[in-house]
Amino acid sequence: MRFAVVDIETTGGFPQQHGITEIAIVLMDGNEIEGQYSTLVNPHQPIPPFIVNMTGISDAMVSKAPSFHLVADKIYQLLHDRVFVAHNVNFDFSFVKYHLQEAGYQLQTPKLCTIRTSRKVFPGFKKYGLGHLTRELGIHIENRHRAGGDALATAQVLQLILAKDGLHVIKDMLKKENRFQILPPNLNEQQVKDLPAQPGVYYFKDAKGKVIYVGKAKLLNKRVVSHFTGLDTSKKRQEFLRNIHSIDFATCPTEFSACLLESVEIKRLWPAYNKSQKRYEQLWGIYHFEDSRGYLRLAIDKKQKYSQPVAVFPMLADAHRMLWKIVRDFSLDPVLCFLDKSLLLQYPDPETYNLNVEAAIHWVQSKNETFLIRDKYSCILVEEGRFFGMGSIEPKEHLSELRRVKSLLTPYPENEIIRSMIRNFVERNPTKVIRIA
Repeated sequence: MRFAVVDIETTGGFPQQHGITEIAIVLMDGNEIEGQYSTLVNPHQPIPPFIVNMTGISDAMVSKAPSFHLVADKIYQLLHDRVFVAHNVNFDFSFVKYHLQEAGYQLQTPKLCTIRTSRKVFPGFKKYGLGHLTRELGIHIENRHRAGGDALATAQVLQLILAKDGLHVIKDMLKKENRFQILPPNLNEQQVKDLPAQPGVYYFKDAKGKVIYVGKAKLLNKRVVSHFTGLDTSKKRQEFLRNIHSIDFATCPTEFSACLLESVEIKRLWPAYNKSQKRYEQLWGIYHFEDSRGYLRLAIDKKQKYSQPVAVFPMLADAHRMLWKIVRDFSLDPVLCFLDKSLLLQYPDPETYNLNVEAAIHWVQSKNETFLIRDKYSCILVEEGRFFGMGSIEPKEHLSELRRVKSLLTPYPENEIIRSMIRNFVERNPTKVIRIA
């Protein structure tokens, strides 16, 4: 097996925005080092001061160095028929692949991460960063944070892995079906192995255990791994992957119940990397009150947290359409419903008018049904038009009494997205709906 051990220095952390300032390649044939290549690279952008302090590579040093496209052919020839090896390989590989692609070369080669491989071959170390690992293994690094020194140290790590009969581990990690090679560097692969092939909600957490992303899945084990496939080199994705340190999950009986739980959890946790469903929902309500003349009035206003409107709508236009329908069907006056701003020349009989308003309110409230959605073990309760909660209940359990149903379920807060999902599900799956009187 032939390896190319690679290390790079860059102007930053994201290939699409930053350049390579130095690259070193150590060629290995089995256990022996058979060649080395190293060069500074002109990134054609300023090197940030903190990187200059860390690497010692300054703008002056790279000013006369070749641009990457001038050395791209040489780099490609060294890499294309070997296993690409690096410490935290996804970082180095993403930079090299992206800049080779910009120069007209398509690098398609297997890659091997010495962080992940070392965890398997040398278990028990507290940390597996290159500095900590080489100290544990007794490897001396010359020119730390320079591509040549770090690449040579990584090659020596690889030699020790191979010397400890690590070839079978390497072969296993290079198998196409091995999903764990693509995992973020800070994520323990055992947590991915533990994911079940069931519907559910998963939580990506950062180094402090804070949830940074919530997602739902038809099959948890496949969906989580799909986040790490491909080579999206955007700043947002690379930052996201580096911040994933652990995974938690909750199984659900169906994909639909997982969708509902995902919405609940996004609203509850407000994770940094979730974009959808993270917005303030301005709802609108149709309210009723009695005015100083003794008339029952209907009016549209913004939904407030503790108010109890007759009906709630996600959009102002929806509320207007409903109120106009009520006015027409129950012979109400649009002026008394604040739909017409004209002066009322003649007031209707208050007793008759109020009876019509009460009938309209009763009609609207009668549309707020109480029903269950039963699908396999999943049970979702909607009470008087509002999502109450859900849970897993044995299909043999007979559910006809509302109090009994509620005692078996976990209550959850609802939101407009959940209301919309339930409406759509009921329309598509009427046979799974059980009305409760």
